[in-house]
Amino acid sequence: MSTPSGDDKSPKSSKNGGGQRQRSGNNRSNRNGSNRRPKRYGGTAKAVLQERHAETIAAMDKKANDRFVRKDTPMGFPEGIEEPRTFNFTWNTAAVPLKDEEALSKQVLRKGEFGWLDDDRVDELALIVANHNMTLDQALSLRSALMQQKTVYGHGRLRSRAKDMLRLYKEGASVVDISQRFDGPPMNVFRLILAEMRWSKTKIKESLREPSRLKERERKEFETAEAADRVSNVDQGEAQEKADLFEDILADWFEEQGVRLRRQPEMVKEQKQELGRPVRTPDILFLDHVYINERPVAWIDAKHFYGADVEFQRKKMAKQMDRYIEEWGSGGVVYRHGFSENLFMPGCTLLDANVLDLRAFDAND
Repeated sequence: MSTPSGDDKSPKSSKNGGGQRQRSGNNRSNRNGSNRRPKRYGGTAKAVLQERHAETIAAMDKKANDRFVRKDTPMGFPEGIEEPRTFNFTWNTAAVPLKDEEALSKQVLRKGEFGWLDDDRVDELALIVANHNMTLDQALSLRSALMQQKTVYGHGRLRSRAKDMLRLYKEGASVVDISQRFDGPPMNVFRLILAEMRWSKTKIKESLREPSRLKERERKEFETAEAADRVSNVDQGEAQEKADLFEDILADWFEEQGVRLRRQPEMVKEQKQELGRPVRTPDILFLDHVYINERPVAWIDAKHFYGADVEFQRKKMAKQMDRYIEEWGSGGVVYRHGFSENLFMPGCTLLDANVLDLRAFDAND
């Protein structure tokens, strides 16, 4: 990394009619999926999207460059802000080839598997990963993204089977066994069973927060389901701690380069006081002009996971980043475990953690 710098009509005949019927039959075959081509993995090709959004991106970049001379002060800028300086950074990245991500996507997730993996399964994945341009951490993070997508997109299907799940539960089947049969996260299955038992949303929420209030069977089922669920479990404390640490490491790095910035906790507190709730709070808001790989970056969000080219994660991320772009213009996203080479979000410079010192994670673990 460089150091910062200061500044056809056919005749009507029985023969042709037969041809029409034949084509019609082929269309029906296509509709039934027998001749349908497999769906392409990932989103639209990045190069296509870059060309399609070129004008939009130029406008986003201009907004970032002009944020210090706007008549209306951008959100998060302190009063009496000093004249911004300019910093240029070269940030080398190593994006994951889409073909490798696609290959791993077919092997990291199994039916009914929503929890933490045992050592044997992790070792199995480690051997598979060794033949691809991905690390084990990236593959496990990709698995999480696929589980989240499967959970969200499959919730309607799961909910439609709630009566069947309750029947099996009353017959003595465990929540985990039911979740594996219906291929849904154990905690989501448990919530659906409770709802089918006519529990209100409030009662379910409060009971799962304080499981001691549950009857003996429900309490045991909750504990087992929670332990077998990495997607919809109640306790996400450890993951949040690591995410917070990554944000601090990233912000510290920029401050060590002399860049002035504001951190998310400051902006959350400020917006709660002024607006009643946090509205736009990236992890880092720059108070200087920052260019990374020759792109203007007005803000940065740190993500403690792999940036997969998975539809649900991509759309969720883009929606969040659009709020920041609307206020400050183009920004950046730093992924702790790297990102897919085909991942693209207009106005966002994608980065990995290659330049950061992550030894604090070893001490934290």
